[in-house]
Amino acid sequence: MLCFETICVENRQLKNLSYHEARLNKTRQELWGCMDDWDLAGLLQIPDHVDDSMHKCRLAYDKEIDNIQWEPYSRRTIRKIRRVYDDEIDYQYKYDNRDALNALFAQRGDADEILIIKKGLVTDSNYCNVAFFDGSDWLTPATPLLPGTQRALLLDQGIIRLAEIRESDIAKFQNIRLFNAMVDWAHAASLDVSLIA
Repeated sequence: MLCFETICVENRQLKNLSYHEARLNKTRQELWGCMDDWDLAGLLQIPDHVDDSMHKCRLAYDKEIDNIQWEPYSRRTIRKIRRVYDDEIDYQYKYDNRDALNALFAQRGDADEILIIKKGLVTDSNYCNVAFFDGSDWLTPATPLLPGTQRALLLDQGIIRLAEIRESDIAKFQNIRLFNAMVDWAHAASLDVSLIA
């Protein structure tokens, strides 16, 4: 079973590389017993066709690198979010197989994105970690399906903080924000919680 990292490339620079490296090396150790740490800066050579615009580097791996893809990236527009429910879903590693997530995303109806509820707790959207604004602080669920690299950076910077967020808490917040490795905090979609169906 392959895992992967999605790394943002902007102005031909790999962003947040130390966070991707930490997650990748932790995954390799925990899933396959690999004790060697990969140095992504040394392993990833940006090809000539990648210009200064935003690109996505997708590195698929297990014990070894399976493949590396480089492609242009454009951000999605998110206007409405639908809650979906799965008490059994497990995505603690960034698995290449996203069948369970894709099945949940297929339940979105007329919404652009989903918010996954597991055993009454808020987790993530399909591709993003989330944070909620309570009027003074941005809080991110302490129960994500996958602790993202952008989430780790924002926690380290004190921009967001951890909280247990139940589905019943959503209405108490003002806004939800969706972010990931490709969508930094400044460009993250921010919606009124009334737009979560």
